[in-house]
Amino acid sequence: MSWIFLVIAGLLEIGWAIGLKYTEGWSRVGPSVLTILTMIASFYCLAIAIKDIPIGTGYAIWTGIGAVGTAILGIILLGESASPMRIACIGVVILGIIGLKITAA
Repeated sequence: MSWIFLVIAGLLEIGWAIGLKYTEGWSRVGPSVLTILTMIASFYCLAIAIKDIPIGTGYAIWTGIGAVGTAILGIILLGESASPMRIACIGVVILGIIGLKITAA
């Protein structure tokens, strides 16, 4: 169950990271409130997950899911660069996440 909470926490991190863009410097109330609520939910799920998952593994996977998802959505939603080097680097992060999961105690 802890791994499920960790994945949910990572997905919520993607949500709040993208949400930050739409807050326009916290000047838009709706996106700002939604972003803050998503942050709280993400941290809550992470806290539940790391009760049973080592903190180094849990935190790295959480940030990895968030980084990969945010980069992909940045490409899709915000027109950010999809250069081969950028895609390759995202792939390296994914390999790191997989490696941490495989070697988790």
